[in-house]
Amino acid sequence: MIEKLKQRWNVRNGWDVLIILVVFACTGFSVLYVKRWLFELIGLTENSPGWLRWTVNILIILPLYQVILLAWGWIWGKFSFFWEFEKRMFSRIGGLFRSKKAETTPE
Repeated sequence: MIEKLKQRWNVRNGWDVLIILVVFACTGFSVLYVKRWLFELIGLTENSPGWLRWTVNILIILPLYQVILLAWGWIWGKFSFFWEFEKRMFSRIGGLFRSKKAETTPE
């Protein structure tokens, strides 16, 4: 499994893989903590409408995750890896919104 991750992430050794996994774990825990605090701050509870909680998650928590991921990546010395990781992710997300016609039309 470590070898597959090294190839997929194009990293040199198992320690790099371990650090990347630790950064993802730290980010996940941090976002859960911040989300709980933020929901309490704005008064959202489990009884709040689902559409409202989802909207807050998409508009606030998702971008916040990206910032926290970069922060943890910087702390662990892997900022450049996570910066490239996020650029790839956003280009894939952007690809979902491009029209198929624009992709097939020659310039």
